[in-house]
Amino acid sequence: ATIRPQALNRALRNLIDNAVRYGGVAKVTLTQEPGMAVITIADKGPGLPDDQLEAVFEPFVRLEGSRSRDTGGVGLGLAIARTIIQAHGGTVLLRNAVDGGLEAVVRLPIGEA
Repeated sequence: ATIRPQALNRALRNLIDNAVRYGGVAKVTLTQEPGMAVITIADKGPGLPDDQLEAVFEPFVRLEGSRSRDTGGVGLGLAIARTIIQAHGGTVLLRNAVDGGLEAVVRLPIGEA
């Protein structure tokens, strides 16, 4: 698969921007699993209801509360990020962190050099 650095940059930037906008901070960590690079972007915000963790990836879905039109809302950023990451053979999911906040977890395959 062809790597598109600018596209991956945009995907990660969208995830980081969301963390800062809704959670006040973005803590980015990179780890490795067999055959995969794992990038975790954690914030210190309120998190999301479990039943909304997947819905926010749909284009133009906005949640009530802090994710409103007044604060920029959730529009295309997460949908674009997921599309780009999947085009690179990866996955992205959101999960509520045990100690509060939301984490975006990106897994991308590591190819042969």
